[in-house]
Amino acid sequence: MATKPRLGKEAVEAKGWLKANKWLILRRLSQFGILGLFLLGPLAGVWIVKGNLAYSMTLDFLPLSDPHILLQAVLAGVEPHGEAIIGVIIVVVVYMLIGGRVFCSWVCPVNLVTDLSCCVRRMLGIRTSTQLSRSARYWLLGVTLILPLITGAIVWEMFNPVSMAFRGLVFGLGMAWVILLGIFLFDIFVSKEGWCGRLCPVGAFYSLLGWKSLLRVVAEDREKCDDCMECYEVCPEEQVIRPALKGKEQGIGPVILSSNCTNCGRCIDVCAEDVFHFGSRFANQKTNLGSAEIKTKEQTFSDAA
Repeated sequence: MATKPRLGKEAVEAKGWLKANKWLILRRLSQFGILGLFLLGPLAGVWIVKGNLAYSMTLDFLPLSDPHILLQAVLAGVEPHGEAIIGVIIVVVVYMLIGGRVFCSWVCPVNLVTDLSCCVRRMLGIRTSTQLSRSARYWLLGVTLILPLITGAIVWEMFNPVSMAFRGLVFGLGMAWVILLGIFLFDIFVSKEGWCGRLCPVGAFYSLLGWKSLLRVVAEDREKCDDCMECYEVCPEEQVIRPALKGKEQGIGPVILSSNCTNCGRCIDVCAEDVFHFGSRFANQKTNLGSAEIKTKEQTFSDAA
């Protein structure tokens, strides 16, 4: 019985190692670079960025605020100051353009943990049947917004793995070790992409923020697809691929329109046929369907799959 080639091997052979890992390398540079900028101050006394992922000031003039956290604060009765509001506006505009879940794949430190667990899971050949509903994250998002109304406090930030991971890197991990280890083991032994893909309310919030974002992954050359299935294997939200890749006969355009796409570029890297590219949501205008009809057909096709 022939063994299945190592994931990504064909892409490396076809494109070379660097091109077959280009977007992964850039994501890691982004994630570690952002963490490095925050850590330069407390560790080296070089204060390019002051603050944390909830609120920061870059070069003493550019405020950036997490809109999910600020919304919780407002619901808890806190009156935000002007710089925090400006910071939220900047962040919202950026993620509305490039995709809200870019935060998940290009910024969030927990993504490093979940990517590692996915790699370990794949190396060990672990398969589990547990399938948590992907809608669970939206219910948890609702909980994070209801709790401040009830308690008058930003309760979620006491348990938020993103905030805990950042605080742990600066002040020592402490209990953050337990939370991050739990997520790591949960993703390996319980549910593939269980945290980021099914439970994380932060990812759910940013998916809503980037619902109409301009930057999209496009299956521009989908006719070249050889059904190797490697894009599905590496995608943290594999359900978003099929409509754009296989929906031509149903009149669905090649753009991945789902707001849950993280724009991580994994499908681009792993595809030996170069089917996928970054592009614009307006690439669907090449079809004869209107955008609303494309969206309806895409959702129907995705649900059927």
